[in-house]
Amino acid sequence: MVDILLEATLQTLYMVFVSVFFASLAGIPLGLILVVTDEGHILENPYLKNSLSFIINILRSVPFIILLVAIIPLTRLIVGTAIGTTASIVPLTLAATPFVARVTETALKEVPWGVVEAGLAMGGSKSYVLFKIILREGRSALIRGITITTVNLISYSAMAGLVGGKGLGDLAIRYGYQGRNTTILYSTVLILVVLVQIVQHTGNYLANKFDKTKIN
Repeated sequence: MVDILLEATLQTLYMVFVSVFFASLAGIPLGLILVVTDEGHILENPYLKNSLSFIINILRSVPFIILLVAIIPLTRLIVGTAIGTTASIVPLTLAATPFVARVTETALKEVPWGVVEAGLAMGGSKSYVLFKIILREGRSALIRGITITTVNLISYSAMAGLVGGKGLGDLAIRYGYQGRNTTILYSTVLILVVLVQIVQHTGNYLANKFDKTKIN
């Protein structure tokens, strides 16, 4: 039983962290665009801001379990199959990307406008302000947002087990619930709780650490 639980845990970690990586690659730039194209900001563009915000809202409004089934053709196109841990990364990434974009927007909006103005007044270029001031000042809140995303994806990965996504969710459903093995069922729940606690505490630690770092 230990071997089965270990394998399912590793599958869940693989699905979650690869999905968080790709979602961050796409979502953080989208969130940054939402911030800097806002009214009165350094790259003000209401049309781009509103259009991007509308698309993100549409993606966020689709329940994950529906998204999981709806994009099966896309998943097959990308990875060649709709079943398995690698296949689950596609819907997990698509579900997490708009969420990352929104938490990035919220995090970076916490950066005081006075700090941005100071950077511009000192002759800093817009790219300098973007990467050296806005992202650096907002990284603590950004880490907290990514932590929340990771926790959400742990629960989403369990739902992916409903369609053959493997991992702890699949183990709990097939061997725990359907197989009437309460030991496995409650063990998977316990492991998921432990994973969430580790992720949350690690995220809090990193966020607090970077919160103490100031711009040189």
